[in-house]
Amino acid sequence: MASRVHRAPTSGHAHSTRHAPAPKAKKLHGQQAIDSSRVTAIQTALIREHYLSGEPSAKWDGETQAAMLKFQADQGWQTKLTPDSRALIKLGLGPNHSGAINAGNGTNFNTLATPAVAAPTQAEGFVAASGVSH
Repeated sequence: MASRVHRAPTSGHAHSTRHAPAPKAKKLHGQQAIDSSRVTAIQTALIREHYLSGEPSAKWDGETQAAMLKFQADQGWQTKLTPDSRALIKLGLGPNHSGAINAGNGTNFNTLATPAVAAPTQAEGFVAASGVSH
């Protein structure tokens, strides 16, 4: 039978208890609060639509949140995230595209422009490309 022999550690380091590093504070991302002027605009729209009463307070309080939740639920939308972008658009508070390069100048990028010179027919194009004159 083989006997067990105790061997000294080869690393030369004493064994110690390892401690986990202290947890880092979670870094918050994104917008954490709604700007007071935006809250006033939302409250004004909710008052206009009869989901909120009184005067805008510029505070995102429980009453305002409840009114927004009710508005979103009445539209058949989710109510976990408030305010929902669809709700803001429906309240007339969506993004403002008036500064876009094609806003207000009558330009419609959904239609094709008519070329200034009419394109030749296919036969005329072949004759021109062949270099043969007729």
